[in-house]
Amino acid sequence: MTAGRERPGAGIDDRQQPAEEFQAARRQHSAVESAISALEVHGLDKCPDHGIDGFKRYVSMAVLARDIQKLGAELRKQERAVEQRKRAA
Repeated sequence: MTAGRERPGAGIDDRQQPAEEFQAARRQHSAVESAISALEVHGLDKCPDHGIDGFKRYVSMAVLARDIQKLGAELRKQERAVEQRKRAA
């Protein structure tokens, strides 16, 4: 090595994120990817509307539809829990 040159990788520790912060960001990224996949499966893979206003409207409706689907799934889950408690009693 020549004088004045740092070894490869020197100073990397200063730029790296703390482990907990990195893990939290990685989990958040997975959640976002999962949400995008769920929207694509339910029809948001191609936008038939034209222009930015049409795109915004289309995405808004897709997100609303996904939220309604999630609410319905939660209601079904609660109803099943009530039925199981009735059967157990």
